[in-house]
Amino acid sequence: MSNLLEKISDLNDMVLQGKAMEAFEKYYDENVVMQENESEPFVGKSVNREREEEFLNSIVEFRGAKPLKVTIGENTSMVEWHYDYTHREWGVRNYTQVAVQEWKDGKIVKEKFYYNS
Repeated sequence: MSNLLEKISDLNDMVLQGKAMEAFEKYYDENVVMQENESEPFVGKSVNREREEEFLNSIVEFRGAKPLKVTIGENTSMVEWHYDYTHREWGVRNYTQVAVQEWKDGKIVKEKFYYNS
């Protein structure tokens, strides 16, 4: 499990350094399934890459992000994040989110985000 802790720590560090897309390319599987709360999941790296880029390009002011807690288990990691930014369409967003990642062969194959919208 120490290997998984190293991977999620590196991924989080990359996000904090403004390298979210580089982290996405490095740690996400080609067939990754990503889901926001109970919304329909998005399948495939290309679809999710487009969504991530669109999200990042819609942030007009970024005030901070911080991982509050990291937990790992067998092929699973969970990160509680605090975010503070202004989004072009959603306005000011200041909230906590939990991301649950399922790993296989060193890549995230499924990620689900839990937050109060």
